Amino acid sequence: MRLKLGMVGGGQGAFIGAVHRIAARLDGHWDLVAAALSSDPARAAASAAELGIDRSYENYLDMAVAEAGRADGIDAVAIVTPNHLHAPVAEAFLRAGIHVICDKPLTATMAQAEHLAKVVAESGKQFILTHNYTAYPLIRQARAMVASGALGTIRLVNAEYLQDWLATPLEQTGSKQAEWRTDPARSGVGGAIGDIGTHALNLAGFVTGLQVTQLSADLTSFVPGRRLDDDAQVRLRFAGGAKGLLWASQVATGNENGLRLRVYGDKGGIEWQQENPNVLRFTPLGQPTQILTRAGAGSWPQAARVSRTPAGHPEGYLEGFATIYAEAAALIAHAKYGTPLDPAVTAPGLADGMLGMRFQVACVASSQADAAWVNV
Repeated sequence: MRLKLGMVGGGQGAFIGAVHRIAARLDGHWDLVAAALSSDPARAAASAAELGIDRSYENYLDMAVAEAGRADGIDAVAIVTPNHLHAPVAEAFLRAGIHVICDKPLTATMAQAEHLAKVVAESGKQFILTHNYTAYPLIRQARAMVASGALGTIRLVNAEYLQDWLATPLEQTGSKQAEWRTDPARSGVGGAIGDIGTHALNLAGFVTGLQVTQLSADLTSFVPGRRLDDDAQVRLRFAGGAKGLLWASQVATGNENGLRLRVYGDKGGIEWQQENPNVLRFTPLGQPTQILTRAGAGSWPQAARVSRTPAGHPEGYLEGFATIYAEAAALIAHAKYGTPLDPAVTAPGLADGMLGMRFQVACVASSQADAAWVNV
């Protein structure tokens, strides 16, 4: 069954909108039929014309009302705007009875997040958050390995996400992507900690199943004049006694997209790096390290379920997003049309987004208190 998708944001000059469109098409579950691609009506119309989208709207409010009233209206909307618009756009479509697929983080502020949580509950509609890294095949395998007890009791969790694209004041050069990400009014309370730190936290929790209970954070804005953090170094305490470290930086020179996760238990450890995502290192205690590959020998069913190509062919970023869209389609088709739902579907949602927001707020509070330990 092909579902009908709308999109808000993601017009000319936007990066993430194109990623969502490619991902939505990849497995054949979605047709993009309607959009409000820009707050500038002329740019919205021009963007829609370039993409062959017939139903182009000047604003998301008109789009929500019109699509809800059509017999062939959209099944879901994808929100790919800057953070401060996530909440109002999501609310408009949820109240119109339309399911939501939203880019992360959840919202710009905790107040917005708490309000949106109420709206989601009242609507009864699906809300999917596109934490795409949780959908990489070997991350699904790592999660299954931890759950099976292959690592034993988890002791240590290390997550890092390192980039260098904001090592200079790029926001002062007219870069649209840098401008909104370093603007508290549009990005929210967190800079690097919100933009990429939430990815690292989400990945750690997804794989280990552990909840962060306390943290001690040191947030820094290294680039002069920058209003939000561009480096975050965070100590973590998890329920059950595990300890962790999270480092998120956008000024780490020489790093492109260095998302890395290491998890160690009393029976073994695993290591995974996003820039080489088709390899998972597993070391049972006292034994040689095993190099597990996506779709290769030792691949588990949880990884095979979300793999698309034979062993040795790289899969990664776009396919991760595509798996989220495939799982969103399964959830929405089940909710709307009663189609069967695979119990293995694990698309991230509102709870993941709320944790990400609480994490950001706690990091800011801790850093302002000289890295004091605070509850999450």
